[in-house]
Amino acid sequence: MSKEKLCILGSTGSIGTQALEVASHLGITVDAICAHSNTKLLEEQIRKYSPAMCAVTDEEAAKQLKISVADTNCRILGGKTSSSELAACTSADTVLNSIIGFAGLTPTMAAIREKKNLAIANKETLVAAGSLVMGEVRKNGIRLLPVDSEHCAIHQCIGKNSHSEIKKLILTASGGPFFGKDKEFVRSAKPEDALKHPNWSMGRKITIDSASLVNKGLELIEAMWLFDMPEDKIDIVVHRESIIHSMVQYRDNSVIAQLAKPDMRLCIQYALTGTAKKDGLTPELDFAKLGTLSFFDVDNRVFPSVDIARHAVRIGGTAPCVFNSANEALVDLYLNGKISFGNIFDMLSDALRDIKTVKEPGFDDILDADKTAREYIYSRAK
Repeated sequence: MSKEKLCILGSTGSIGTQALEVASHLGITVDAICAHSNTKLLEEQIRKYSPAMCAVTDEEAAKQLKISVADTNCRILGGKTSSSELAACTSADTVLNSIIGFAGLTPTMAAIREKKNLAIANKETLVAAGSLVMGEVRKNGIRLLPVDSEHCAIHQCIGKNSHSEIKKLILTASGGPFFGKDKEFVRSAKPEDALKHPNWSMGRKITIDSASLVNKGLELIEAMWLFDMPEDKIDIVVHRESIIHSMVQYRDNSVIAQLAKPDMRLCIQYALTGTAKKDGLTPELDFAKLGTLSFFDVDNRVFPSVDIARHAVRIGGTAPCVFNSANEALVDLYLNGKISFGNIFDMLSDALRDIKTVKEPGFDDILDADKTAREYIYSRAK
């Protein structure tokens, strides 16, 4: 593995910075990195890891970075399409995509078409265009491994067992900062409270998704595509401690679970090593100190997000893309004080009701659905 090269899309985010740490631990060469505009951190990463290339999707930031690192051998790409250009032209064997949101789709497709193995932390890629992405994965014969803790856990729990032996997948949820709160409290929750996740340190967008449980809806759809399972064979259970990261129940009703301390470096290492078990950076579990592990049903009355996601799946076609893109716009509006927390649930349902679905979408249909969903949400919030 030490001879392999890595490209990290979203290198300045939470997953990206941890991926650099894991790559260094494993002796993997970082060939390319990419971010939107954090030139200060990108310069630090360029000087520490010496990548051959760096893409900056904000064109002005790219110009600034080019000047700042002119004394290095790093080639700087700039502009909106630079992440896709980087994913396609890097000499890396593996592309880790941790770009946030729908913006990760095009570079994902570019990497797959160039036959790069993919470590995917960008769940929105599969939510929005699962059929197209998985079709390209099969066509190009690449390895796709999930970085999300839940899907990484399921992948490990399945192992070499037969798909036909599986009864259902069980995704765990922390419940977020509003677990146990009543509907009135949750609907009026403030952003500063929604950003206080009890177990994980994540970016702002995914932390809000965790608070609303939209993240579990997105993960449900992602799991469908990754593991070829219908939505009615995927359950979600609240597990406050975030020690069991997900489970697989087999036809004989035995359940295999994956346990570890909440540490994304474990999932990143799993994906980068191609599932090999090597010495890692995650601390050991001390079972005696753990005490008890607790489990609860999702309160769908307070958090209807998972039910809305299931509805999107049943509509099919571009509906999951609408679900994802509408949510991205809603999180942006919520963080900027334009809507209430409760509006996220209401307007997600409205978008699925009002936006026309294309049943068998091509790539252009997915792009159109994304644009339409965002325009719909922003126009409703004026």
